[in-house]
Amino acid sequence: MKLRILILLFISINHGVYSTHIKGDFSTDEFFKFLVKFGFQKTEIHNQKETYGYIFGNITSRNHFKYPITFAVLDRKHFIHYYNNRDIFDKETACQTMFQNLNASAYHPKCNAYGQDLFRRIPCPKNQLCVDEDMPWNVIKHNQFTYVIQNSGQPRFWYVSMVSCYLDEESCSWHHYSGAPTADNKTLTEIPQLIQYDFWLVNGSPNLSLYNSMLYQFSFDRKNTLELYLLFWLCYIILVPVQIYAVRIQRHPVTKLFTSSLMLEFIALCFNVLHTMKFAADGVGFPGLAVAGDIFDIMSRTLFMLLLLLLAKGWAVTRLELTHKPLVFGVWMVYGIVHVLLYVWNTTEVDIVEEIDEYQTWPGWLVLTLRVAIMVWFVLELRNTMMYEHNMPKLNFLLHFGASSLVWFVYLPIIALIALQISPLWRFKFILGITYSADCLAFCVMAHLLWPTRSEQYLLLAPPDYTAGIEELDEFSESPHVVHSDTVALTAAESINADDEEVIFTRPHKNGVAFS
Repeated sequence: MKLRILILLFISINHGVYSTHIKGDFSTDEFFKFLVKFGFQKTEIHNQKETYGYIFGNITSRNHFKYPITFAVLDRKHFIHYYNNRDIFDKETACQTMFQNLNASAYHPKCNAYGQDLFRRIPCPKNQLCVDEDMPWNVIKHNQFTYVIQNSGQPRFWYVSMVSCYLDEESCSWHHYSGAPTADNKTLTEIPQLIQYDFWLVNGSPNLSLYNSMLYQFSFDRKNTLELYLLFWLCYIILVPVQIYAVRIQRHPVTKLFTSSLMLEFIALCFNVLHTMKFAADGVGFPGLAVAGDIFDIMSRTLFMLLLLLLAKGWAVTRLELTHKPLVFGVWMVYGIVHVLLYVWNTTEVDIVEEIDEYQTWPGWLVLTLRVAIMVWFVLELRNTMMYEHNMPKLNFLLHFGASSLVWFVYLPIIALIALQISPLWRFKFILGITYSADCLAFCVMAHLLWPTRSEQYLLLAPPDYTAGIEELDEFSESPHVVHSDTVALTAAESINADDEEVIFTRPHKNGVAFS
């Protein structure tokens, strides 16, 4: 049962994965289908052909349509009113309301000869161009239609959809098309009809795609993400082997926990790199791998947060026994579950038309609130640990550890607030870049602090051949009667010279501590 729930959850998440090679079917009984939102780049005056946006492909059907329905490509200004009225119960009224603001803007050879090229009448005739393609030389070879998108001022999002509405060329009014009439033509019921579509959305000329392969398939808001992933992948490809070497030298629970978190992040990054590289080639990528990468990324961050909380409580630094275990692991699990739910919510529930990121939803604010609360708890626990610690190497470690960890805790709420002021066209890259930079820096700092030659000064370590309890040894070694290696040990002969002094015999300890 649990496996079935996980599979259904994975499918629902995967359904919302972004791509630019769109294939599928549309049935007239669906009435409206939103297909994709895509950011087209700004058109440069001196390189117009290379910087235009293009939408091209094929839309056909095995059925005969009495009236052609509509394929719409709209910018945000035209799309919002059109989209918001799609749910009107009476579909005849819905068609008229959706298109009432577009009649004056959209081109039609009879109804508006001076409008913009926003619609295609579909399905297109098999093995022929769409009826609205009046300039065949502009159509990309082996395709039935081509849109050329020009953004002269700035980059913009464009929205692609299909709707079961048709334009009456005599009255220039819109009507609902529900399908083909039944065979006897006597009943009012109509049979839904199916359309097959296969099209691409790209930035730059399809004829020059080899010269622009790193950017060609990507929406403007995802532009340069491949380079970003590759940059951090190169950082981790150096850091991961170094940390694996460290954990082999020092097999300590803290080092193992940190290495696990680092490995999860590296695996997540590998999945994202593979998906993005494939996406750059075919506009689809590996959607399942992208989802897995995001989940592993969440797991890595939550595991890293657990490590910070454990160290703040002094675990393996000042004590071996962890206090309030149910509370620590309970808070950790709640944060992890809420973070996963936020990811699912953002992928499946947030309307793609809304220009918001994951931290502008109520699950997002809940995650940020939990993070801030955990940060405050972290500071209080670290303060309490440092108050009862008098060993200088350990205090120095806790001080540096606390400062770097606090930066890691606080960066996400700050960038979430800054992102409110950033255009959606740049917001995804901004959050992605800062997040990966902060995580990578945190991993590097932690690897430095936990390096074996350094951490042996403050981590409670038990050599394999030493069976005594570590806590007792630590208390004993800090007691006043212990004589350390930098103190000159009295020899038996020197002791005898003092008449009233007792003879003290000493034996060296391998850690440099002399026991009386």
